[in-house]
Amino acid sequence: MFPDHTPESAPPAARPTMAATAKKFGHVPPAVARMATSPETLNGFLKLNAIFETTTLTALEREVLVMTVATRNGCHVCVAMHTASLSGLSASPDLIAALRAQAPLPSARLEALRRFTLTVMDTTGDVPPSSLAEFVEAGFTPRNALEVVLGIGTYTVSTYANRLIQAPLDEAFAGHAWDPETAGAAR
Repeated sequence: MFPDHTPESAPPAARPTMAATAKKFGHVPPAVARMATSPETLNGFLKLNAIFETTTLTALEREVLVMTVATRNGCHVCVAMHTASLSGLSASPDLIAALRAQAPLPSARLEALRRFTLTVMDTTGDVPPSSLAEFVEAGFTPRNALEVVLGIGTYTVSTYANRLIQAPLDEAFAGHAWDPETAGAAR
């Protein structure tokens, strides 16, 4: 249903994005090739992601948020890719394993971020005041709380789209493959 587009076969509005992606990675990842079926979805996700990367959350905090959304939503492509990103940030193996298992994190601050992200998702933003207070007490700000919403929105697009298009895992991330059935899903 969702073809693996090339920059030549994709709808015209997706071609520049696909060409830029191929230049950046040396190839067009399968998820991008299939998501190109809707240039608006592909370009929208990439624009949102670029904005999310400018937030005041650190790179590590953003990756914790992304992994929290990805594991919760069962997106094996995102989990593998962002496991690689965490490794590139020299995140501890214990942190990466806990994120992949949906388990409490070894860092109190990052665990507060993980819990807050889940609470925002579980309550569709109707976060109890006590949960927001815990997030702020962990050293985050009201601005960060809204940045969490942006990150959730950004990676909801990605995870839902990847699942809908049944995006195969890019070979570059095969060493970080993740199966939600065996990940030890515990919150």
